[in-house]
Amino acid sequence: MRTLLSLVLCLTTSLANAQGTPVTKDVTSTASTASTATAFVDVNVIPMDREGVVANQTVVVRDGRIIQMGPARRTPAPRGATIIDGRGRFLMPGLAEMHAHLLGPTAPVQLVHDILFLYIANGITSIRGMLGAPNQLELRRQTASTELLGPTIFVGAPSLNANSAPNPEAGARLVREHKAAGYDFLKLHPGLSRATYDAVVTTAREVGITYGGHVSADVGIRHALAARQSTIDHLDGYLEGATAGASGNLGLTGAAVRALGAADTVTLRELAEATRAADVWVVPTMYLWDNFFAAGAPDAMVSLPEMRYVPRSMRAGWVNQKKQFNEGNDAVRLTPVESERFSERRRVMLRELARAGNRVLMGTDSPQMFNVPGFALRHEITVMAAAGMTPFQVLESGTRNVSRYVERELKGDARFGTVAVGQRADLVLLTANPLSSLAHLEQRVGVMVRGRWVPAEEIRRGLEAMAARNAGAP
Repeated sequence: MRTLLSLVLCLTTSLANAQGTPVTKDVTSTASTASTATAFVDVNVIPMDREGVVANQTVVVRDGRIIQMGPARRTPAPRGATIIDGRGRFLMPGLAEMHAHLLGPTAPVQLVHDILFLYIANGITSIRGMLGAPNQLELRRQTASTELLGPTIFVGAPSLNANSAPNPEAGARLVREHKAAGYDFLKLHPGLSRATYDAVVTTAREVGITYGGHVSADVGIRHALAARQSTIDHLDGYLEGATAGASGNLGLTGAAVRALGAADTVTLRELAEATRAADVWVVPTMYLWDNFFAAGAPDAMVSLPEMRYVPRSMRAGWVNQKKQFNEGNDAVRLTPVESERFSERRRVMLRELARAGNRVLMGTDSPQMFNVPGFALRHEITVMAAAGMTPFQVLESGTRNVSRYVERELKGDARFGTVAVGQRADLVLLTANPLSSLAHLEQRVGVMVRGRWVPAEEIRRGLEAMAARNAGAP
């Protein structure tokens, strides 16, 4: 089994080299633009600045912002506004994917645009790109200006890892270079020495840029918390920190899964409390880690309906990756019971983090193995709920928590993530209340991104066109 670092970098390379088709006409033309007033009339609002529903409201949007909100009987729609019937429907903030991967500069333009559209199609209006490249800075500008339909993008810098930052001097130099290049934050990968990690942290504080991602073996979860690493992604280091005889990050191996299934619940609870005391965010990526070690056959996993929306070459790469994981698990005779015990320990860790009041951030690590952008969030939300998070906590992890992270850690525009006057008009209109059932998130009437309304019919046609492109010859 390959090391975690080599696996992650290999997956990223395979994504960048995924084959696409020539650019086609934009399939996402919308009924209204950001400069046209739009009014959601007599709608039930899920504001997400508190738990509950505000019934029978009119919400008016103009120039990409919510400019008015009040009881429908006292809040008429502006003359000439596009009217969207809200009766019996529920309006909530758009969701965020806080561990996404955008493609590099060699990827086909159509594939890049398709991935952005997949997020919008699934109600995701903000993403945090976790492995940056210069072309992604331009994508950030294009989506922010509405030149390109896509979510707001927060761009991570190129990876800091054992290869790119083999010593403290190299780590400090890269921090300064990435800050100067305009990246929003630093992406940490495995393999950093303790000395290099500390140099990265010190330099990042000097130049004013935050850092997050993996926890290296030499660093360990407790030191990462003490350093106030802004996000701990994949629950890295937690199970190791609660397992007798383990240290640091054991990586993605069957042997590690077997060992970490013995993580102590009391220690997991203590680590959750320590995380809250450090005021660190956590991006758990539960579903992907279940995929790595579940006993499922790759041919069955690639038959999920959403697989039609990614190129054949990407699907084939995922099948090969799953086969490699299965072979590695078989080599150490990892049993389904041991795999489930490992997944159960991860769910306990997430449950304890939520119980302790930690700020969880929604993320899937897509596009990675069988995680189709946007669609993967369905599976992630299911696992988050199974771990014991309430519907409000799950929704908060993709809305209000994200705006708080952006405000404090990225020093960016945090006027999103709630439905209120002045907020960015990133919204999702549903036919049923997601607070009563998270499954209702799939019942979308349409999605608004920066004031641009994309109705369900436009989304359907866009997805059909994408499926048709990917059904062609590889």
